[in-house]
Formats: sequence, structure tokens, C-alpha cells
Amino acid sequence: MELITPDVGTLFWMLLVFLTVLFILTKYAWKPTLKAIQNRSQTIEDALKSAEKAKEEMEKLQASNEKILAEARVERDKLLKEARSMKDKIISDAKEIAGQEAKGIMEAAKVTINNEKIAAISEIRDQVANLSLQIAEKVLRQNLENDKNQKDLIDNLMNDMKLN
Repeated sequence: MELITPDVGTLFWMLLVFLTVLFILTKYAWKPTLKAIQNRSQTIEDALKSAEKAKEEMEKLQASNEKILAEARVERDKLLKEARSMKDKIISDAKEIAGQEAKGIMEAAKVTINNEKIAAISEIRDQVANLSLQIAEKVLRQNLENDKNQKDLIDNLMNDMKLN
């Protein structure tokens, strides 16, 4: 039974050792452990506050990003609209210039054609006149081969001059 019920001396020494260990632990281990736990608790609390601030800042940044994206979309749409209007204006200006150039080329072609027509008519007249002179010369040579025909022609020409 000695094992089940301890002696008073053993109890005394166990109690003395327990209180000594408890005192030593309280003085040297309990306070630093509590201080470490409080520091850890404070660190966790600060981290939670920082996380909350970061979350709020992220929400603000997200709202700011949404606003910036909306403004960028509006600016993009504005630039695209301006680009389309510039494209349309450039195309219409190019068509107008091309039309004017085509009109100028047509006018120049008409003038060139008219000038060449006049030159061709003039050349034809010159050729007709030369041919007429050559024909008249041949006819006159045949008619004026003898002296009597020559005198008759001169008399006719003189009579025509007197009448004029």
C-alpha cells in the first residue's frame, strides 16, 4: 500500500519541489511566455489592421482603376471617331482632287484634240491646194501647148481684169 498512499515526507518534498519549480517557472518562464504571447497577439492585431487598410486601399485603387478604364474607353472612342472622320475627309478630298485632275486632263485632251483637228484640217487644205495647183498646172500645160491657146488665155485674163 505504500505505493498508493505516499508518505508525508514524500508529499512534503514533492510539494516543496513543485512550489520551487512553480516559482522558478513563474519568475523566469511565465512572464516571458506571457510577454511573447502578448507581443504575438499585438503583431497579429497589427497585421489584421494592415490587411484591413490594404483591403480598403485595394478597393479605392480598384474604383480608381475602373474610373481610369472608363475614361480610357471614352478617350479611345473619341480618337476612333476622330480617325474615322479624318479618314472620310481624306477620302472625299482625294476624290475631289482626282475629279478635278480628271476634268483638267479631259479639258487638256479636248484642247489637244481640237488643235490636232485644226492642224489636220490645215494640212489637208494645204495638200488640197497643192494638188489643185498641180492639176491646174497640168491642165494649163495641156491647154497652152500651142501659141494660139496662150494668146486666148491672156486675152481672157485681160478682159476679166478690166471688168473688175
